[in-house]
Amino acid sequence: MPRARNGAVELEYEVFGDAPETILLINGLGSQMTRWPEAFCGKLVAAGYRAVRFDNRDTGLSTWFKAGDTYALSDMAADAIAVLDAMGAGRAHVAGVSMGGMITQAVAINHPDRVASITSIMSASGAPGTLTPSPEAGATLTATPPDPNADLEAYLDHAVRHAGIIGSPGYPWPEGGLRARALAEFQRAWNPTGSQRQMLAIRGDGDRTERLGKLTIPAVVLHGADDPLVPLVGGQSTAAAIPGAELRVIPGMGHDLPPALFDIVADAILAAAARAR
Repeated sequence: MPRARNGAVELEYEVFGDAPETILLINGLGSQMTRWPEAFCGKLVAAGYRAVRFDNRDTGLSTWFKAGDTYALSDMAADAIAVLDAMGAGRAHVAGVSMGGMITQAVAINHPDRVASITSIMSASGAPGTLTPSPEAGATLTATPPDPNADLEAYLDHAVRHAGIIGSPGYPWPEGGLRARALAEFQRAWNPTGSQRQMLAIRGDGDRTERLGKLTIPAVVLHGADDPLVPLVGGQSTAAAIPGAELRVIPGMGHDLPPALFDIVADAILAAAARAR
């Protein structure tokens, strides 16, 4: 699989399709590019786009950092640009979920000439109160999972339980789907400390409201009405900050991307891209 480079950071990425227009997909906290499944990418390809997914730094098969290392959200935005450079894409429609939505916002703010449209999904502007989860959902960010190398079944039970806490009540996963995902992700690459450094990058970027107010590109903001991890006010604040942004609120959607939501999420991304034309 190809790799891009941003200084000393190498980034694993994968391209689907060969259309001239590119949609770049960015993942959330601690999650690998496989959280944008091939079936989802195929929907974007079928609509006439080239879809690209990649592992953020400190995640998956991209470069991992060590204890004490730090980086900024702007560095993660520069990683996204490095992926576009590596595949020869001048501009792209950029979409991200959760932390990936924040990186998407940073890409548009810091590299406006490379962005045709953005879709910010289950994310936030960073304004005060926009990243305050419910107590139960917040606990999923700080809980230490069992060591899968010592007790894989306990690790998988933990992953499924926590995914259920933040998941979408109106769009349940197929039976066994979450467990299969957790196992596949562990087998592909398991970096238990990367999300801690990514969290510091999120907090360090602060409130993007003023910076988002200077954007002049099409934007769609998609958020679940039942998101317990990043509350709806996160999406509302993002849409209010970006001039002309469209806000789409989905009842029954939480903080995940089950197969039942593929069409809704893909439609939001494609709507932003269509507005760029």
